Amino acid sequence: MRTAAAVHVAAGSLLLTALAAAPAGAGSAGAEPRGTALAAARAADRGIDFGACPTEQELPDTVRCGTLRVPLDYARPDGKQIELTVSRVRATGRDPGNGERGVPRQGALVHNPGGPGATGMYFPMVGALPEWKRLAAAYDLVGYAPRGVGRSAPLSCTDPGTFFRGPSKAPVHPSPADKRERVARAKAYARGCAERNGDALRHYHSLNNARDLDVLRAALGESRLTFLGSSYGTYFGALYATLFPSHVRRMVFDSAVNPAPERIWYRNNLGQSAAFEDRWADFRAWAARHDDVYGLGDTAREVQAGYDEARARLAEEPAGGKVGPEQLQAAFLRTGYYDDHWPHRAHALSAYLKGDPAPLVEQAREYPETAAEAENARAVYLSVECNDAPWPTDWAVWDRDNTRLARRAPFETWGNVWTNLPCAYWKAPRQRPLDVRAGNGELPPTLILAAERDAATPYDGALELHRRLAGSALVTERDAGNHGLADGANACVHGHLEAYLLDGRVPGRRASCAPRPEPGPAPAPADRRAGEGRPAV
Repeated sequence: MRTAAAVHVAAGSLLLTALAAAPAGAGSAGAEPRGTALAAARAADRGIDFGACPTEQELPDTVRCGTLRVPLDYARPDGKQIELTVSRVRATGRDPGNGERGVPRQGALVHNPGGPGATGMYFPMVGALPEWKRLAAAYDLVGYAPRGVGRSAPLSCTDPGTFFRGPSKAPVHPSPADKRERVARAKAYARGCAERNGDALRHYHSLNNARDLDVLRAALGESRLTFLGSSYGTYFGALYATLFPSHVRRMVFDSAVNPAPERIWYRNNLGQSAAFEDRWADFRAWAARHDDVYGLGDTAREVQAGYDEARARLAEEPAGGKVGPEQLQAAFLRTGYYDDHWPHRAHALSAYLKGDPAPLVEQAREYPETAAEAENARAVYLSVECNDAPWPTDWAVWDRDNTRLARRAPFETWGNVWTNLPCAYWKAPRQRPLDVRAGNGELPPTLILAAERDAATPYDGALELHRRLAGSALVTERDAGNHGLADGANACVHGHLEAYLLDGRVPGRRASCAPRPEPGPAPAPADRRAGEGRPAV
């Protein structure tokens, strides 16, 4: 399997400018640790006043919401405060197999779904799933919107009304003119982030997300944190474990980001682009096995030819006036995240090639009602990743590295470049990535869940995190690529998750599970338009 570890970056390609990188905690020595301790103490005294959730969240009455005050800048804990929104469902306290028998409460289980830029406000609803009822009996299920997301001191970098640009092109091998246009866009986006957010922009990064998590722990009345982080949530969860090891009770890292400082974030994105090529191959092979249903060809090469034909036709005439090649690529990128998108996408491609564009338009068009959420999510994503670490500041480096990569991994490479390119022109100072690690006895046992063919967080990231956290256990879903394993879909993986969260048991250093069954060719449920492709439980 080609993973991030297989991506070669030539010596010197990063051109990491030391002047742009501020050490973690820069400003005044020890200011952030002291500020975090003070903010946590205040939050413990204040708690969170849970009540009805905001109407626009569309959460059921069983979920209660509140707000948490944290410093914008932990070096100045008495300065400007921002409010994070928090959601919770109390532990049921009842054994789901025997309602007469009580279950001891184990405190709060806090979840972050990743992104950066995804909200966790809907997490408490997971307790309604049959697979989660035992955990919901023992734990208060707590979600929250991290700083910048949703109602939590929201970030914005451009007018949401102009955020969606569809239909738009997405050449596999962009011309010099295409590249100049995209560079201009990236510069304008970075400038917009600086102008709209001012000096506050510098305070949206992963180290502050970890500090916010400790303040949330204190506000919930927990002396030690029980945390489930998915995707990007594993990265700042690992930062938390490094910064606050004595505050850790249990931590689950679901689909782990590679935390090596030199990989944050430019090299991790190169690795992701390489890994998506393998997952795209998985989808094409699956569609070929079901040629009798979809008629896309009985080889992966023929399925690719059909996709290429659709892309060329959409470049000439967008489907429904809404879907061009870029919207097509974005829709099919989701096949790399979740297998359950495969039947839906294959049906849409087949129908389009046979003259019916409606399914493709429904799945790939950009919906104006989701523009504000999408714009906010991208603003947070870029603010966090651009602030977290130095990036190459010379376009020639990006062009060279990704031109090489696109020769063998064309599916996602340039789309990934255009998403992240504003970081080359970012106006805020950069953090220096923390060296995540824990020695023997410094942390309680932790649990890492990973799929071998995960594209969004390639498997080498789980191996690296496992190496860095002494006492961690790694559970691998073999020959599988779904992103996010804590949803209960694989009974073997879920068994390890339950054993750990309920009893503190880990399966030695490593364990493996057979893959969940691949989807059949029946049509899949309608897409989740807002938040599709995000890591979720």
